Amino acid sequence: MLGLNEISIRIGGRLLIDNASVQLPERGRVGLVGRNGTGKSTLLKAILGEIPLEMGAIRQRTAARIGTVAQEAPSGKTTPLEHVLSANRERTSLLAELEETEDGLRVAAIHERLNDIGAHAAPARVARILAGLGFDEDAQNQPLDSFSGGWRMRVALAAGLFSEPDFLLLDEPTNHLDLEAALWLEGFLARYPNGLLLVSHDRDLLDKVCDGILHLDAARLTYYAGNFERFERTRREKLAQQQAAHERQQAERKHI
Repeated sequence: MLGLNEISIRIGGRLLIDNASVQLPERGRVGLVGRNGTGKSTLLKAILGEIPLEMGAIRQRTAARIGTVAQEAPSGKTTPLEHVLSANRERTSLLAELEETEDGLRVAAIHERLNDIGAHAAPARVARILAGLGFDEDAQNQPLDSFSGGWRMRVALAAGLFSEPDFLLLDEPTNHLDLEAALWLEGFLARYPNGLLLVSHDRDLLDKVCDGILHLDAARLTYYAGNFERFERTRREKLAQQQAAHERQQAERKHI
């Protein structure tokens, strides 16, 4: 579970979020929506600890991992396959230790842990993710520097997906994708086994992936169960009820 407890965020003197509280389901796939400039990306940065809260606290389950996609495109002589594999830091660390240790008990413990985390199947899993994002087998083994910035951002996205944190934060993940890759991502996220908080203007993506919507409006956060279509319908009904109540109140005042 990810809990936002009475948080306020102010940037440059502007109050973006004011004393907001919400509890996000531990394995919920939640879309974060609101008008441009309301503070959606800022909220993601606050959850990641990249910007401070003016007040309140963000709480998560003990030892839970919160992850996202690197904002800068990876580069260098490393291949996409190698770069994405390295995103699983525990696997990388264990394999490095395995090459150095001579302690038989530790070697056995490392092998057991590698089996537990599916380390030996990881290269095939990475290859499937990269293929879904448009990299064929040959491209997966070319240096990162041979790709454009947009394609290297796809590699960054693949690394975020492969790391499979307990709560994954994504900000407009389809920006660098063509239609085929975007459709693949849609299916991947719809099956994501852990928590997800997704910022996107793509209503089809929100409809097919999300089982909850977090609406940021007037510095307030409101959680709605269901996908984006259900959120819009519920919000329309709520606004209509508020308008009807206002009209009744005005009529009563006029009568009095």
